[in-house]
Amino acid sequence: MDAIFDQGPPPPCPEPFNLAAYVLSRAGELSEKTALSVVSPDGAETWTYGALESAVLGAATGLKEQGLEPGDRLLMRLGNSVEFPICYLAALAADIIPVPTSALLTADEVSQICEDVSPRLIVAGAGIAVPAAPPCPILGEEDFRELYQLPPADYALGDPSRPAYIIYTSGTSGSPRAVTHAHRAIWARRMMWEGWYGLTENDRLMHAGSFNWTYTLGTGLLDPWSRGATSLIPAKGVTSDQLGALIGAHETTMFAASPGVYRQLLRTPPSRSAALRHGLSAGEKLPDATRAAWEEATGTPIFEAFGMSECSTFVSGSPAHPAPPGTLGFPQTGRRIAVLGDNGCVARGEPGVLSVSRRDPGVMLFYWNAEAETAARFDGEWFLTGDLVSMAPDGALTYLGRADDMMNAGGIRVSPLEVENVLNAHPAIAESAAVEVLVKADTTVIAAFYVPHGPVDLADIERHAAEKLARYKCPRIYTQVETLPKGPNGKLLRRRLREEYENSGTSAKSQT
Repeated sequence: MDAIFDQGPPPPCPEPFNLAAYVLSRAGELSEKTALSVVSPDGAETWTYGALESAVLGAATGLKEQGLEPGDRLLMRLGNSVEFPICYLAALAADIIPVPTSALLTADEVSQICEDVSPRLIVAGAGIAVPAAPPCPILGEEDFRELYQLPPADYALGDPSRPAYIIYTSGTSGSPRAVTHAHRAIWARRMMWEGWYGLTENDRLMHAGSFNWTYTLGTGLLDPWSRGATSLIPAKGVTSDQLGALIGAHETTMFAASPGVYRQLLRTPPSRSAALRHGLSAGEKLPDATRAAWEEATGTPIFEAFGMSECSTFVSGSPAHPAPPGTLGFPQTGRRIAVLGDNGCVARGEPGVLSVSRRDPGVMLFYWNAEAETAARFDGEWFLTGDLVSMAPDGALTYLGRADDMMNAGGIRVSPLEVENVLNAHPAIAESAAVEVLVKADTTVIAAFYVPHGPVDLADIERHAAEKLARYKCPRIYTQVETLPKGPNGKLLRRRLREEYENSGTSAKSQT
């Protein structure tokens, strides 16, 4: 049986269409309902649906009065505040293309983005880096807030497939790309409501991330608002040890975070709450130990989703269809997924590149100003994710790692995740990364980089690995490090580890 899974086409996106109009389509009937609570141990800042839409459409008027026209780019340099989603939706409402960026970027990095997308306006918060020589006017956060009081703009409706927004990849390849999505991308997220969340308008979904992270923007804000639910976002300064109490205090029904946040939160486990139904995880693979600790503490499961900047999340487990142990889950209803090899679709059970039909409304339009890179990601019908998976007979997908992260041991491909899961189970190791490194001309070996909990008996770790892994999978090099390099969204940057090791010219702590 071929490794192709077709869950049937999604309902067609309405025409004409506007992403912001869709997200706030319930605002009229739910005008007095709480759309957003920014929560902290000291209380909450609350926004109703009516107030949220008024601010968005007033700001849309103000952006047009700044001289921006449909198709112009607006660079967002905003921090962890409600101005971030309001600016994002205001631009979209006026058919201006927002470019949300991480507040952690340097002035040089922001200058490069400006060269890429040529913004007509930058909206910036205090203390957040902007180019030393801005290519366009800068509107400060305080002045942006003043726009909320302006008369409301009309939503700009049009072709669902026209460019809507640009987001930058995390840059694990070393070259962040400007991913351009259509207005229809939000319509594709409907497939997550049942395929991942089990989301209803009665839910109160808390996302632990900051406003200016795309995972928070989509899962924590846009999806609940599209459904008519309530979003709960921790205020700036809330620490991981405070999250557990906030979950209970605000009657959270779903909690979303990255695996790293779950690990930190579980140092001060939340009390069991009658309201909480389950957790949601994305961004990187959730360790089994973290999942088990959450379930023991809260009595609820975690449902994990897999995706990428170019297609958001499209494979997941859900309350209605849990992922079998050890798998990512299933393609969501409405998705068409294939696992491809060198000669087309592989058989089920065989490894290959996870691929998504380019007809999926959530697949990107293109990389901005990068035709060759765009073309390289498409093969006929398919968008090639670059992630290696295998598909079981029932359609469940098992993740095997990035295609460029896979290791070679004597001609046998080894997933770094398999090695890392074994090492992370050792009580002396906090976290680890497995990487294939060059040790001399034409010779590579598997190396393990690890962050210890405390004193380490390396011989004991080597014995542990030998007990759990076939010899060819065992690391030949072990190197202790203070931290592992990660991108802004918490993804492990294995390529950077490999490059730093090979360029260092220093010997490893252990080589067997």
